[in-house]
Amino acid sequence: RARRGQYQPGHHQGRGHTPAVNRLARHGWCVATALVVPWLVLASPGPLKLAGVPPAWPVLWLLPWALADGPLSGALAGAGLGLLLDALHPGSITQIPALALLGWWWGRLGRQGPPIERSFSLGLLALLGAALLGGSLILQSRLLGPWPLEPALHTWLAQTLLTALLAPLLCSLQLLLWRQQIQGGRG
Repeated sequence: RARRGQYQPGHHQGRGHTPAVNRLARHGWCVATALVVPWLVLASPGPLKLAGVPPAWPVLWLLPWALADGPLSGALAGAGLGLLLDALHPGSITQIPALALLGWWWGRLGRQGPPIERSFSLGLLALLGAALLGGSLILQSRLLGPWPLEPALHTWLAQTLLTALLAPLLCSLQLLLWRQQIQGGRG
């Protein structure tokens, strides 16, 4: 007979599932919520626009996930989200490298030092992430041929500012959710 809290194959233990099941459930949440990002990109809610430009939804989703789950998971989630979003927009410009890099960087920040929780910190990280993502897209566009710079800079600036303004509210709620998921998986 197994002791209390010890895993027994074929025995339902409620919250005390195996670590693999807990990890799979947590990543199931990741996939489910990540599917909201393309919907937000396509739906582009009007009240959440600045000068006709929506926020960088992938940044607002990836930042809290990477901070809570680490660099490898952040990089893989960024690459997966980039693949999903690139499938929506035909062409040779890609979001994959920027999102994978941001996921890895934010995951490292989340694992080193004290937890990032302050609204200002989340807003600043989102500002830098949106600026890097937008800058990457502008650079790729410019390298592929002549492209008008003024509208691109307008879009980049508006998206970066709006993302930074929304991040303290949206990212802090998601960060709380992800950390609870992770703690629930360990507890």
